[in-house]
Amino acid sequence: QVQLVESGGGLVQPGGSLRLSCAASEFRLAYYAIGWFRQAPGKEREGVSCISTRDGSIYYADSVKGRFTISRDNSKNTVYLQMNSLEPEDTAVYYCASRRPSCMRSSREYEYWGQGTQVLVSS
Repeated sequence: QVQLVESGGGLVQPGGSLRLSCAASEFRLAYYAIGWFRQAPGKEREGVSCISTRDGSIYYADSVKGRFTISRDNSKNTVYLQMNSLEPEDTAVYYCASRRPSCMRSSREYEYWGQGTQVLVSS
């Protein structure tokens, strides 16, 4: 069974950093585009970042450009989301999701999802 597992969330003060991880079992992440999405209470799920598989293209939402960095370590079968300069508006449950072969903007285009990890940015 395909499974994605996120980790690395937690409580951080504004201006702080967290690194989220998305690990997979039963399939190789290197063959999939991996997207990070987030959903805050009362809001719709929104795309944060994505890394494609074919050419390694990377995409970021305008709200996180310059602060978040997505990367993949194929040897560890893991995709990371490094989040710096965190703001209270970044508070949400963060999910990773996979699809082939390339990134898409809509969350409906993604096939497999993790269970999510909570990020809380607060002083």
